[in-house]
Amino acid sequence: MFHRESGVFKTTYAADMALYPLPVARWTMIGLAVLFVAVIPLLVHEYYLSILNLIFIAIVGALGLNVLVGYTGQISIGHGAFMSVGAYTAANLAVKLDLPFWLTLPAGGLMAALIGVVVGIPSLRIKGLYLAIATLAGQLIIEWTINRVPAISGGAQASIEVDRPSLFGFSFDTQGRLYFFLLFFAVLAIVATLNLVRSRVGRAFVAVRDQDIAAEIIGINIFRYKLLAFAVSSFYAGVCGVLYTYYFGIANYEQFQLIVSIDYLAMIIIGGLGSVLGTIFGAIFVTLLPIVIRIFMESVGALFFTQSEMANVISGLKLGVFGALIIFFLIVEPEGLNRLWRNIRSYFRVWPFSY
Repeated sequence: MFHRESGVFKTTYAADMALYPLPVARWTMIGLAVLFVAVIPLLVHEYYLSILNLIFIAIVGALGLNVLVGYTGQISIGHGAFMSVGAYTAANLAVKLDLPFWLTLPAGGLMAALIGVVVGIPSLRIKGLYLAIATLAGQLIIEWTINRVPAISGGAQASIEVDRPSLFGFSFDTQGRLYFFLLFFAVLAIVATLNLVRSRVGRAFVAVRDQDIAAEIIGINIFRYKLLAFAVSSFYAGVCGVLYTYYFGIANYEQFQLIVSIDYLAMIIIGGLGSVLGTIFGAIFVTLLPIVIRIFMESVGALFFTQSEMANVISGLKLGVFGALIIFFLIVEPEGLNRLWRNIRSYFRVWPFSY
């Protein structure tokens, strides 16, 4: 009975438009802020902080893909390529021009957004499976270009080493320091997405997703909003690629191949399409799943496989589990983990009553 709307009155438009109108929701957000800012960094080991850092980066990229696929209904299999555009843009600016991260990071996002608009141009004429093939072609073309143009990547199979980001002489060179650095951008991406989907632009995205012909009849420029969705999604992907580059200290095209795009699609499908909270759930789930599989196989699989076979078994098992989970959620619960959370929340809204 603690999550009830009764007794909560909204007397202003600002109160009606608040992200968290219920007191329990606001107090929950305050509690989470204290937990993530003051408790976890002090009590959690650096290994677990590194896992949280990967989750923060994944949240940024998955939010961008969900804006495109979940809210606008445009299928994309080229998210990893847009991440690589942002990563190599930032790496080249940081190494060749010695620019700080607060310039290279938006530059990487903007370059990825520009490429995303170009790749999204066919979305006016095609959709569904055909659009998926077009974005797949974009993924392969970008991969080939980065790998074959020395001015971008330094040559085939080459990598660009990048120093860890620093601000006013303070270097984010440990997992604890990177934790705050990445947490800031994850929170910024979450708040920006929540406000975007509630805005006029977000409502236009949903209208295009639900019925693009009807949206065009009521005056929505569907070509403009489809391209805008590709631009926003690619910007998030570019920023995600920059964060990966600064986190690992290297830009390498192998970090952003097709399998990465599949991973991010799995995040938003398992978490729930068209849901910010579901995206966060999906990013956490998909990031932790390979770690759980590896720990399980190292403890149990050692009885059946040699050390040399273990890596291939873990990789194949990861893909198999991803595929099975996607099929499971599409059949049993298409709205993903977010729907399960909503069911739990709805239960406690009327508990202990049954109606």
